[in-house]
Amino acid sequence: MAVELCLLLLLLCGSTVSEVQPLHKPPPGTLDFGFVPAKTYDTNAYHEPGPIGILFRLVHSFLYLVQPNSFPQDLIKKLTQQKFGNVQGDYQKPENVVLTLQAIYYEIGFIVSAALGLLFVLLLPLVGLCFCMCRCCDNCGGEMHQRQKKNADCRRGCFATFLFVASLIISIGVLCAYAANQHLTSQVRGAKNLVHSNFKDLRIFLNDTPGQIDYLVSQYNTTKNKALSDLNNVGPLLGSRVQERFAKEVRPALDAALTMAGAIRETKEALENVSVSVEVLQEGTERLHSNLTDVKIHLSNTLSDSACSAAQAASTCNIIRNSLNQLNINANFSGLPGVSEQLAKVNDILKIDLSSLVQKGYAAFNDTPDLVLNQTRNILSDIKNLLDLIGSNITSFTQMLPVQKVLSDLTIYLTQSEAYVQDHFPLVEQYDFYRWLGCLILCCMVILILVFYYLGLLCGTCGYDKHASPTTRGCISNTGGNFLMAGVGFSFLFSWVLMITVVITFVTGGNVEKLVCEPFEDRTLFKVLDTPYLLNRHWRNYLSAIVLKNPDINLTFEKVYSDCKENKGIYTTLHLENLFNINEFLNISMYTEDVSLKIEHINVNLSNIVLLDEIGKRNLLDFSSSGIDGINFAAYLTEINKSITKVDLLSFANDLEARADQLPKGALENALKGHANSIRMIHNQQVVPLEQAMKYVKARSTLNQSIRLLQRTSSEFMVKVRNVISAVDAAQFLISNDASLVIIQETKKYMDMIIGYFEQYVEWVKESITMEVAACKPIANVIDTAVDIFLCSYVIDSVNTFWFGLGGSSIFLIPAIICAVKLSKYYRRMDTEDVYDDVETIPMKNMENGNNGYHKEHLYGIHNPVMTSSVEQW
Repeated sequence: MAVELCLLLLLLCGSTVSEVQPLHKPPPGTLDFGFVPAKTYDTNAYHEPGPIGILFRLVHSFLYLVQPNSFPQDLIKKLTQQKFGNVQGDYQKPENVVLTLQAIYYEIGFIVSAALGLLFVLLLPLVGLCFCMCRCCDNCGGEMHQRQKKNADCRRGCFATFLFVASLIISIGVLCAYAANQHLTSQVRGAKNLVHSNFKDLRIFLNDTPGQIDYLVSQYNTTKNKALSDLNNVGPLLGSRVQERFAKEVRPALDAALTMAGAIRETKEALENVSVSVEVLQEGTERLHSNLTDVKIHLSNTLSDSACSAAQAASTCNIIRNSLNQLNINANFSGLPGVSEQLAKVNDILKIDLSSLVQKGYAAFNDTPDLVLNQTRNILSDIKNLLDLIGSNITSFTQMLPVQKVLSDLTIYLTQSEAYVQDHFPLVEQYDFYRWLGCLILCCMVILILVFYYLGLLCGTCGYDKHASPTTRGCISNTGGNFLMAGVGFSFLFSWVLMITVVITFVTGGNVEKLVCEPFEDRTLFKVLDTPYLLNRHWRNYLSAIVLKNPDINLTFEKVYSDCKENKGIYTTLHLENLFNINEFLNISMYTEDVSLKIEHINVNLSNIVLLDEIGKRNLLDFSSSGIDGINFAAYLTEINKSITKVDLLSFANDLEARADQLPKGALENALKGHANSIRMIHNQQVVPLEQAMKYVKARSTLNQSIRLLQRTSSEFMVKVRNVISAVDAAQFLISNDASLVIIQETKKYMDMIIGYFEQYVEWVKESITMEVAACKPIANVIDTAVDIFLCSYVIDSVNTFWFGLGGSSIFLIPAIICAVKLSKYYRRMDTEDVYDDVETIPMKNMENGNNGYHKEHLYGIHNPVMTSSVEQW
């Protein structure tokens, strides 16, 4: 009970997240809570047997042949739930008989194998006894006489080969048994470190859990600090949200007003440029006009001379006289209307700084965050106090829980358990030594038999002389035969002991492998344990009844083991929220509701924001009626596009000089040429500068650009001014009338953001409890260590390999006995032998014929010490 309670209390913060559903789902900024501190567990619950694993897999294959049936889940469930009383009739019930037959059918492989083994145990010693008595009566090969056969060498070779092969197989079997025996001993000795590693992991599990809980609780400060930071920045956050909502209407309106202020300044500059440029161009054209007038007067006076009356000059003078009208300016800038009236009105408009008025509107609108901050100071102070209260409640509640006491008790229990294991582990090693010694004795029994067989084969093969008769065989060959018979004798003596050991270990180890290890590996065993009402007929779920005191909760062995295998938190694994609900003590939803109510009381008044006052609007209207659209732009553009003079003066001068050359030589010709030079001088000194000098070129260009700018913008001023005023009025109306609704909406989003931090904290605690806090990997490691590694890998695999090797050796003792008995006849020295009359057939010339062809030395009273040997009688 203490363990369950501790595991429950370890994750006290988790019950909150298990039962508090998120109230809002905004995507606030992600908080970084860091990583829950956790140490690495040392135990690696995996065992690699090494090279002996080949033997383990071979034994598993053999067991599959003996027992190919799948794990009998239904049969075990029924057998467990079935009642078998002491009354004889209970076993004769039909359902019990059926279950018994099903169990026998499942175990038929083991039953048949065990029966054969028991038959071996009973018959082989009995056969050995009969064989011994039979030989003592000179039967069953006991008579020291060997009949001569033509295939004797072939038979001897076959028996020797078969015996050698059987001995090799027995040797392999005993080596397997010895290797399994040594492997089990070495693993038992190394299990001490594995047990220590598991206790160490359990200690880490207990010691780290309080720190993990403290870390979860401390991370509330991260949530609180972020919330406080946003509350301190309510101006930039909430105010900016409100500002951005209005900015879609306000900023374009103010931007348009500011653009109009710039347009007024540009209009003033354009009007000033027009006025200055016209004055510059008027000055240049007036001087040119005066000079051309003087030249025209002087040229007219020259043409009035009497010389032009002459017949030769009259026509030429008339042509020149008619062309004098061309000597005049073409662009007359003096006749253009002035713009001084419009310029004066614009200057009056600019006395009011419209840009400054618009900037005041910008400043008032941009002060929204500060305005929000100043109007929410009292409410924010209450919210901050509430956040501090939540943190204090969490801390005080965690201090009230007896986590440290329970952990201390568990630590003491764990220390005592580890001390108990450490104290009794030498006893386990001692018992294992006895087991190892007993198994070694069994192996030595087989090795003793093998030694006799191998020595018999060695001595018999090396000492055998094919030219020697059975009665004259050498001592080495005879010793080999004696070794073989000694091996046969020990085989009869030891075989039943060996087979009894094999049967017992085979039935035990095989069934544990098939009924425990294999179903544990594929987790079928857990499904059996999770069967409702199996372990207790009053409890539907046994584990939940033990841990949670509620058998109706679906808590299964398989799910717990799987979750711990994945290193999930024990709170989620054992469904501890069903045992202890701390939501009544730590209800985050209650605090979030209080925070929501506080935030909803935020009321921000934006009525003091004025985007553009009446003076600014009047200024815009005055600009629209400044009369700029009344300027005669066509007259300006017409004069700008005209040339400086009506005729090219340089061409006119050249033509005048050419016509002067047509006149008779004299004063008239010279006077006209002088006038031509004067015109050239005017062209070079006045016309060319007007066309090329930077002053005049810039003046014409500026005049052209300014007139076109004024022409292009004057037609739009009225519409633009009205649009700007309408946009400003609409934005001002939005601020004045819709501000409360916008503030409520944005306050709701701001509240969702603050609450979202708590929800993030709750979700993070939930995830941490599920996967990180009190991760129960050590519990799964303990189960794996006890069942999969120690029981199955260390013990059962070694035991099964031992009986597999020893059983194989015991079975092959039978053919070895037969071959050894047969082969010993060819190695041992006989008392009598066959003698034939046909000495050419068998070279035994020196032997006498006895009765029935036997040579019997006692009939002739001949004592032959070589032929007599009491040792050869067995």
